[in-house]
Amino acid sequence: MTLTRRAWLLGAVGITALLCSIAVAVTIGPSQISPREVLDVVWSKLAGGPSGLSRIQDGIVWNLRLPRTLLAAACGAGLAVCGVILQSLLRNPLADPFILGVSSGASTGAVLVVVLGIGAGSIGLAGGAFLGAIAAFALVLLLATAAGGTTDRVVLAGVAATQLFSALTSFIVFTAADAEQTRGVLFWLLGSLSSASWRDVTVVSLVVVIGLVACVACAASLDAFAFGEKAAASLGVNVTAIRLLLLLLTALMTAVVVSTSGAIGFVGLVLPHIARGLVGAGHRRLVPIAAITGAVFLVWVDTAARTLLDPQELPVGVATALIGVPVFAVILLRRRATR
Repeated sequence: MTLTRRAWLLGAVGITALLCSIAVAVTIGPSQISPREVLDVVWSKLAGGPSGLSRIQDGIVWNLRLPRTLLAAACGAGLAVCGVILQSLLRNPLADPFILGVSSGASTGAVLVVVLGIGAGSIGLAGGAFLGAIAAFALVLLLATAAGGTTDRVVLAGVAATQLFSALTSFIVFTAADAEQTRGVLFWLLGSLSSASWRDVTVVSLVVVIGLVACVACAASLDAFAFGEKAAASLGVNVTAIRLLLLLLTALMTAVVVSTSGAIGFVGLVLPHIARGLVGAGHRRLVPIAAITGAVFLVWVDTAARTLLDPQELPVGVATALIGVPVFAVILLRRRATR
């Protein structure tokens, strides 16, 4: 079976698995609701008829669980696509928004909006997070270029940027936030989808779809970047324009994810490697499969995070780290064994 045919097959299976995961995840929780009842609620909202459920059950499905599950899927897809872009452009298998400090910068920008009351709603948060993400990524590129520009220097610059913006976030919270804001911000910085709304789902999904389409359209250029910038330029790729476009898209996707769910690590680091193992390194196949696997992964991680310790809720960023670190260790060991 060719890689292209395998990618189409895995894509169909993945989309089916994603839809089933969303339908099942919505049923899991203290209030038992069947998949059929979930479909009844969705149909009633779309068609305008009664769902047959109580008002409380209807609200649990439509206002709480369904937007949260859909937001988890959108955030997982967006983070996985960001990881694919950064690993390709920087030619570094360790690159992802969390490790390179982009998530930390976005967190700092979003926290400024929350604490200082700038902007309004998720749009204001996304704007602040976007500016913070751009600032963090610019700092990483500046430090890495000044230090020699090699891939290991990029990672080290990312570590430095992560620490800097994490310290700035802590400083802002410590000096300007009240007790209630501090509790909310700290939980949010660990990654949380508990405040998901339909507006968040709409904004994140729209940005992720735009980023996904742009990456698929630039798949040939991303393939060329695997051989280096000089090789890509010799193949006719407008290196500066494509790199700027994709880096801005990465910053934008990271910003909207962080503004709605906080800093969630390891999704953009681990899932691209799993997708490459399934369909190879060709980005026309890799990008959609990474998005689907990232969506399924975060749906189930968030479901486990909100239910396993009930009535307490484990921050989803903590859960992804607990899962992502061992998985990434296995990937590193396998890569070493194949060399």
